[in-house]
Amino acid sequence: MILLISYFYVKNTYEDFHVEMEQFVQDQYFLQKQNLKKEINTIIDIIKYNSTKSGEDESELKADMIRLLNNISFDNDKSNYIFVYEILDINGGDSFAKLLVNPNRPDLIGKTISTNYTDENGKKFREEFMDDIRLKGESFTEYAYTKLYTNEINQKLSYFKYFPRWQWVIAVGIYVDDIEKGIAKKKIHLQNRVKNQVVQNILLFILFLTIAIFISILISQKIDEVFRRYQKSVQSKSQALRDLNLTLEKRVEEEVEKNREHEQLLVQKSRFIALGEMISNIAHQWRQPLSELSTILMNIKFKYTMGQLDDEVMNKKAKEAEEVLEYMSHTIDDFRNFFLPKKEKEKFTLKLAMDSVMTIMSSTLSNNRINITICVDNNLVLNTYYNEFKQVLLNIITNAKDVLIKKKIESPWIKIYTEDQGDKIILYIEDNGGGIKVEPKSKIFDPYFTTKKDSHGTGIGLYMSKTIVDKNMNGKLRVRDGEFGARFEIILPK
Repeated sequence: MILLISYFYVKNTYEDFHVEMEQFVQDQYFLQKQNLKKEINTIIDIIKYNSTKSGEDESELKADMIRLLNNISFDNDKSNYIFVYEILDINGGDSFAKLLVNPNRPDLIGKTISTNYTDENGKKFREEFMDDIRLKGESFTEYAYTKLYTNEINQKLSYFKYFPRWQWVIAVGIYVDDIEKGIAKKKIHLQNRVKNQVVQNILLFILFLTIAIFISILISQKIDEVFRRYQKSVQSKSQALRDLNLTLEKRVEEEVEKNREHEQLLVQKSRFIALGEMISNIAHQWRQPLSELSTILMNIKFKYTMGQLDDEVMNKKAKEAEEVLEYMSHTIDDFRNFFLPKKEKEKFTLKLAMDSVMTIMSSTLSNNRINITICVDNNLVLNTYYNEFKQVLLNIITNAKDVLIKKKIESPWIKIYTEDQGDKIILYIEDNGGGIKVEPKSKIFDPYFTTKKDSHGTGIGLYMSKTIVDKNMNGKLRVRDGEFGARFEIILPK
């Protein structure tokens, strides 16, 4: 941490140094511009003052100011002298002005100059500052020019201001290398300050690190001593704990085994109940065809007794008996196929699954006067586990039937209808049994939960149904209160 803090401190300090230097450079150039502007404004104020106090005419005043300006230098060591142009053509050109004052170029005094003149870098700086003069009466322009006292070509920053009364452009400049010298001095000063500050803080960080290491060694020794004492006490108790753990493991294994046996008993009981319900449904389905078969046999016996049993009657009654027996055989096949397990998904119509379930449930519902209404699209196709889906339907319809019988509902009914939502299908199974009184309602899907207090329920039917729909079919099985009773929703992807 100390090393990281030191690294980021040094990094941030030098970043701040560069930011501060950039700001200082900007401020320095701005300050120099303001100083140049102040110097020219001072010259113009002197001209205005002399013109109001003196009795001389304009030409004498101009001559006096030219002599004065030739001798003014604000800082000789920086070569910032005054120079003046008398403007002959404000629009510029080859003879746009006459040079009146320039201590650096006495050879040009009194001569006309051109805006087409270029400096060492090919820049027409006179044309540039004249554009600004015409636009706003002043200009800051940078260009390359011979430096006084050195005869070297250096970059120069000058301020030009137009004095309309005499049609003069009065200017003063400073060479950029003079500005950079001041900036370099400031940079060295800041670098030394930052370096000293960084060294001081690094030494402080090292001191803190040394103290921290010393303290951590003392603390670690104390912790090690406490740990050794604790280790001894733990070792003395470890054998007792191991014995206790062995005892607990045996007890847990015994309880798990008991629960497994109990669960197997419940599942076995559920199977027997489901088998009993299947046999009961077969009995309901066979009651009518057995009655019809009995009638056929009685008719044959009666005809035989009366001596009217000829070949035509015998063949007719035999054919009727064969049709009844074929219906009963078909019923047995439907029940056998219903409970036959299939592990592969298959495509089937929802109508086909409903018809298969109603083959089993129709007689039971009819005998208990339960009206069932089925509204499903004949062309609605599902791709899932066929028999498992039918098992879910059978469980929910059987539960609804049991509730309606138990509560002795007048005019009991069950409605089955669908809703197509594009990417999924919702199958609703609704009854008028008064609804579910358990809170929360999702509790009915818990394993072994049942509201049948007469030992006819195992509490695994709806649990298994929800497991099949939610896990095997990637759907959802939910229950809500409808207007008249419970409404189960089976949501399946297409």
